[in-house]
Amino acid sequence: MKTHISALPRSLPSLPVLACLFALALHSALADVRLPAIFSDHMVLQQNAAIKIWGWADPLETVVVSLGGQVLGTAADKDGRWEVKLAKKFKAGDKLALVVKGKNTLTVNDVLVGEVWLCSGQSNMAMTVDRSKDFDNEKAHANFPKIRMFTVERNPQPTPQAECRGKWEICSAATVGHFSAAGYFFGRDLHQQLRVPVGLINSSYGGTAVEAWTSMDAQAKLPEYKTISEPWNKLTAQPWNEKTALANYEKQVAAWKENVKKAKAASKAVPRGPQKPVDPRFNQNHPATLYNGMIAPIVGYAIRGAIWYQGESNAGKPFANLYGLQLATMIKDWRTRWGSEFAFAWVQLPDFKAPQKEPVENTGWTTVREEMLKTLKVPHTGMAITLGLGEEKDIHPKNKQEVGHRLALWALDDVYEREQFPGSGPLPAGHRTRGSEIIISFKETSGGLRATDKALKGFAIAGADKKFVWANARIEGDKVIVSHPAVPKPAAVRYAWADNPVWSLINGAGLPATPFRTDDWK
Repeated sequence: MKTHISALPRSLPSLPVLACLFALALHSALADVRLPAIFSDHMVLQQNAAIKIWGWADPLETVVVSLGGQVLGTAADKDGRWEVKLAKKFKAGDKLALVVKGKNTLTVNDVLVGEVWLCSGQSNMAMTVDRSKDFDNEKAHANFPKIRMFTVERNPQPTPQAECRGKWEICSAATVGHFSAAGYFFGRDLHQQLRVPVGLINSSYGGTAVEAWTSMDAQAKLPEYKTISEPWNKLTAQPWNEKTALANYEKQVAAWKENVKKAKAASKAVPRGPQKPVDPRFNQNHPATLYNGMIAPIVGYAIRGAIWYQGESNAGKPFANLYGLQLATMIKDWRTRWGSEFAFAWVQLPDFKAPQKEPVENTGWTTVREEMLKTLKVPHTGMAITLGLGEEKDIHPKNKQEVGHRLALWALDDVYEREQFPGSGPLPAGHRTRGSEIIISFKETSGGLRATDKALKGFAIAGADKKFVWANARIEGDKVIVSHPAVPKPAAVRYAWADNPVWSLINGAGLPATPFRTDDWK
């Protein structure tokens, strides 16, 4: 029964009668069994995993879930929420229908089983295929009906949400343009190599910080959290005045337009425009808001792992040195909530801004890169090193094909144990001093270290005075020997240490080595 205001008689019933009518309408609405948006037509379920399915119904209502011949019954709790966990582990390639019965019946069609990955981060994860290089060619060859993407609608919230909006879309020439590019190219490589369906959950939001993607419970426990939260505490201490905020915003837009003109005239990168103001509690960068609105609603949906492209926003913060702690905290937070030590990999920040001139250029960008490298100590994680893929004047480089490919190489090697794939570029594995030389060992050499040029470039060396000079470097097996005549007693080596660094070290697979340093000087 549904009651519409337009259907009421012109002579309105008494208030008690109206109350009864609205109560009946409300009861009727609640009686419908509901599923979250992520359980919808064209979804992909994780193969060889216990599948949790949940939704809502009347309090204490009996709900029966059927999938692939398995039938489970349960009852909604006093708040109307129910869930079941299907113990049967479905195989890749199965095509199923999900049926949920309560007082009504829901059928979710065209359900595939394969590999499911969460793709999250800021604008370089959100960046779509139609903004990437060679889009016309990509569009023409995007006939992959077994690749599906669910895009979570942007929704910063001050408290954890039970639901999100979004839908599963089948990859085709008509849909691929608005897929996450990094996510799609990663998933396409997996699909072509593993020959199974691939489901990609795109939960990303441009211009956002890692603290927005981590639950408040997890990060508030950190002693360092006061440093992160202090600016927001000041903003939220005062009542929100929308009128004043909009007036300030209009002034910022006017100033930004002038700066754009100046940047174009000087052939410089165009500055990012100001963001329209919102109540700070709902700001997409306020700690935990994106976890609350864009991660919490999908927690529990079975996944193989997650890929992460973010860090640009944190590189500009005074606490960029906390990024490794923040990233590790977020990974642990998500894994704890999923109840799974799922695989997790991130994209190390690529080349950006003016090419390196000095031997060492310390910036927030180099700090976040190093923090990303340090976070590899977290078990079952990986990192796509993206030197050579960036652009001097664009923080959103267009070559997302190679970004996705390097992430996929890691997954194929580390997660799927395909030994023929190189999982990473060279990573430092220790160093020692021998007279006037520093000897650096590497792992992930994939057939041996090499240089892109005749001379090995990008290494800088310093003594105890901490004055770096460009170094002489040579390869010996899985080691690089670094020295300089002016530094007879070397104390430290740094490699590719700048936003847009000089670099040349690769492995046998052609993947670049990570920027790194042997010192911990402030």
